[in-house]
Amino acid sequence: MNVTRTVVVTGAAQGVGFATSTLLAQQGWHVVLTDLQPLDNALGKLRAAGHSVDGLSGDVSSEAFVKTLADHVATTRGAADALVNNAGISFITPAEDTTAEQWQRVMNVNLLGPFLLCKHLGAQMLERRSGSIINVASIAGLRGVSHRSAYNASKHGLIGLTHTLAAEWGGRGVRVNAVCPGWIKTEMDEADQGPGNYTDADIMNRVPMNRFASPQDVAAAIAYLADSKTSGFVNGVSLPVDGGWLADASWETLRLRTRA
Repeated sequence: MNVTRTVVVTGAAQGVGFATSTLLAQQGWHVVLTDLQPLDNALGKLRAAGHSVDGLSGDVSSEAFVKTLADHVATTRGAADALVNNAGISFITPAEDTTAEQWQRVMNVNLLGPFLLCKHLGAQMLERRSGSIINVASIAGLRGVSHRSAYNASKHGLIGLTHTLAAEWGGRGVRVNAVCPGWIKTEMDEADQGPGNYTDADIMNRVPMNRFASPQDVAAAIAYLADSKTSGFVNGVSLPVDGGWLADASWETLRLRTRA
């Protein structure tokens, strides 16, 4: 397969990031994976499948690391054609019990990190007047979800950043969009459910399609937005991938009756 495009995917060691890396690699992209976790397993699987990939481990909230990543991409690939800002952390606790340090950590990873990546990799795209950035936000960036004040605020901010950069960079050839998943069955969900915060039934009963999103559902939406052939005039969109969660304002008993 002739590889002509390069995409950087953050949070790529597992979950949505790995599913996205896999799908884009299958579509012929050269994928640069990055994650705070080791990438050996993810890179090994993709290389074994014959895909063109490389990667760097580091903290996306560190500007020094982001500069190193951008330099690596510039040196090895010339520039990034697309960026997927997927890295993020969850945090569930009442607002009145959230410390300043906990709040700041969520903001650093979920909002500062994407800004730094947009700044440094976006500069490469702006120089070439071509590129696509996809920020992985959440339906928690479009609504309020109890006990997630820091997470919700970070995702609302990420959508605001998406809109601003879409307006600022669209005329210079760089499209910026967001996907807003509902609950996804990933390692993050397992960790969030662990202390008894919610159950599978809590989520499935709320989703009209009666299931969690899969990482592949979200990856497909990201791939659509990354490719100028499929979404070349789509800019500044916050695309829900939520099975109808935001569309349905019914009460639960009515929603469940419709499934009979």
